[in-house]
Amino acid sequence: MPFAHGAACPPARPAAPRAPAGMGTVPELCPQAPLAVLSKVELRVSCKHLLDRDTLNKSDPCVLLLMQSQGQWMEVDRSEVIKSNLNPVFAKIFTVDYYFEEVQKLRFEVYDSHGHAGVGTHDDDFLGGMECTVGQIVAQKRVTKPLFLKYGKFAGKSTITIISEEISGNNGYVELAFRAKKLDDKDLFSKSDPFLEIYRINDDRSEQLVYRTEVVKNNLSPVWEPFKVSLNSLCSCEEKRKLRGVVWDYDSRGKHDFIGEFFTTFEEMQKAMGENKVQWDCMNPKYKIKKRNYKNSGVVVLLDLKIHRVYSFLDYIMGGCQIHFTVAIDFTASNGDPRNSCSLHYINPYQPNEYLKALVAVGEICQDYDSDKKFSALGFGARIPPKYEVSHDFAINFNPDDDECEGIQGVVESYQSCLPKIQLYGPTNVAPIITKVARVAADEERTKEASQYFILLILTDGVVTDMADTREAIVRASYLPMSIIIVGVGNADFTDMQILDGDDGVLRSPKGEPVLRDIVQFVPFREFKNASPTALAKCVLAEVPKQVVEYYSYKAFPPRCPRPPTPDPSLGSPQ
Repeated sequence: MPFAHGAACPPARPAAPRAPAGMGTVPELCPQAPLAVLSKVELRVSCKHLLDRDTLNKSDPCVLLLMQSQGQWMEVDRSEVIKSNLNPVFAKIFTVDYYFEEVQKLRFEVYDSHGHAGVGTHDDDFLGGMECTVGQIVAQKRVTKPLFLKYGKFAGKSTITIISEEISGNNGYVELAFRAKKLDDKDLFSKSDPFLEIYRINDDRSEQLVYRTEVVKNNLSPVWEPFKVSLNSLCSCEEKRKLRGVVWDYDSRGKHDFIGEFFTTFEEMQKAMGENKVQWDCMNPKYKIKKRNYKNSGVVVLLDLKIHRVYSFLDYIMGGCQIHFTVAIDFTASNGDPRNSCSLHYINPYQPNEYLKALVAVGEICQDYDSDKKFSALGFGARIPPKYEVSHDFAINFNPDDDECEGIQGVVESYQSCLPKIQLYGPTNVAPIITKVARVAADEERTKEASQYFILLILTDGVVTDMADTREAIVRASYLPMSIIIVGVGNADFTDMQILDGDDGVLRSPKGEPVLRDIVQFVPFREFKNASPTALAKCVLAEVPKQVVEYYSYKAFPPRCPRPPTPDPSLGSPQ
């Protein structure tokens, strides 16, 4: 796989500032929320069919990763330059801090490096760019999108593929260390400059680059630096999955000489470490056929292996756990007549009301983690057609058989459409809706696997009137894959609502039974009136990752290990 170590990548723009450390922490507006649960995500990048900008050779591509902060794109990191290759697989692993409660916008820019300063500011060197969010990548695990030039023009058939793997902040790693002995000498006037690549062999027999070591110059018995990878990245959680190691003699022009290969599994590695039989013959298949007394082209030795299994929020998300989002809207009379501009439900064509602001801010985060992008939307406290009886758990699309809406925009449209058809009434009872969502979550619990988790967003303008029943419903729900977010809209006194949020003490049912775990987060919207929508989303969703992990840890449900995303066979090992 052609590449050049230490080659400089052209700047995306002059003096691009680096993303500040800690970007994405919980805002000061949310003092009651804990520090956001931080995970780190590894992003592996490859491209296909890049534009050829060079006359005599092929383009020498590199990738810049930028993250948006306060409306500005800031450079996070950049890859190595891969010499003369229009279908590069980059060894550089981009590591980004990941926050479930934020929309983290990323931009990948691909450049043809000419190896001198100032390149990258001219259109001729720009091979294309792509934007997405961290949430989209971790939810799908593998994202392939076309590259675009300026003004939305396609960069020919060029595509970029991003594969995500989570790494834990402490011990979610497999740490490996290799060396080799008596490798074949491929150079005439010096010794080989070997480096090692580890590939995971997928179900379709294609190969995914897991790690590429540094080059050790002029050495036939190199010792490579230890490295860390996630177990998911190494073998897709399957210890018997075959791995391929390849040793190359580095060439600065990108035409590396094949020294040899070996095959193993993670299971075999662990067993070998226990039995002190931690080496493999490095074989060149052509030599094996041609040379009668051929033994090997050297030996590869596993010096060390350390592993710790710790499941995190991202382990569950990347294992295929879906976040199912339900919104419940308060339609009690205390909101005021929706036709009156003073009403909390007034639809202003120029300014969304507080209900819509809260709905969109939280919903835009959750939608990245729901594969079908359909969200249940319920209402309570209103008289509904045709008989205009009071209901505390009706579908705002008025379809009792299917309360789901297409995307957040579908929820917004159903909300606006139902307002003229209902009569705001009361009281403010939320226990029926909590119980309704809990019944669905209970069905999911019986599957005994980490496949779906439920978030209920309740938007209300006042203190609930069925407090005893609500406390009982929350205690029951704390044993299920479910979290509840309550946003208080308007200027009511929400002091009593803090009882439901377990931050100040353990919530108990009227009979004194405590919640199994704290699943409720309450936030008054007025604290965020002058803040950006992302500030509200950060605050109300900050506890969700911890709640997900707590539930599945309590149930002893490990993350599911789905089939790895089907890779493109052409992105496999070099030949």
